[in-house]
Amino acid sequence: MSPIVSLQDVYKSFGSNQVLKGVSFEVAKGEMIAIIGASGSGKSTALRCIDRLEAIDRGTIEVAGIRVDSPSVDLKRLRLEVGIVFQSYNLFPHLTVEENIMLALRHVKKLSRSEAHEVSMRVLDQVGLKEKAGAYPEQLSGGQQQRVAIARSLAMSPKVMLFDEVTSALDPQLTGEVLRVMEDLAAGGMTMLLVTHEMAFAKRVADRIIYMHQGKVWETGAGDMLDSPKTAELKAFLDNGL
Repeated sequence: MSPIVSLQDVYKSFGSNQVLKGVSFEVAKGEMIAIIGASGSGKSTALRCIDRLEAIDRGTIEVAGIRVDSPSVDLKRLRLEVGIVFQSYNLFPHLTVEENIMLALRHVKKLSRSEAHEVSMRVLDQVGLKEKAGAYPEQLSGGQQQRVAIARSLAMSPKVMLFDEVTSALDPQLTGEVLRVMEDLAAGGMTMLLVTHEMAFAKRVADRIIYMHQGKVWETGAGDMLDSPKTAELKAFLDNGL
């Protein structure tokens, strides 16, 4: 079966700073991939290139049959297929939780109010926040806001979900809430790419781990690769307790 996400020899620079140096990997439908590595290794940039938030310099990226690197890529279609959740929740403070989720359903997917309400309640139930539908973001904890951001992405029924260090601003208890939601999504067969510093979670839940170092895929394997790294660089990274 052809992969749902494919990066082949991807390069990306910001000015004179080359961040991605020939990155290649593939993701099968339903796989959960954790991308780890030190700050500046290119993890988040790779994720942003998959959603065309950054245009690559050369190489190819294909997601759900869409050539992301094409100059004529249909960004609206791409972003219906790919959901992305960031460290900052990006919720609209003047809208309720439900209104935040309904916004794109109404304006992008053109659903009726009742259809959008139905989808919103379903995804809020999925992340354990159905009772917060009428609350405003400022009334929620950071962990709850992050779960709403995940629900908002899920509402669009994407084929692939990208998570960019979504727990790095949260304390351990709130981190646990968010990781449980992501674990449930993985168990339900959602294709996910996750940039994370949560090594124990990556080891337990990910089908594969990709370790990036200096803009390259340095080592890749199942969760047990964290117990016996093959390269000195991964060993040093893990020994630093990151």
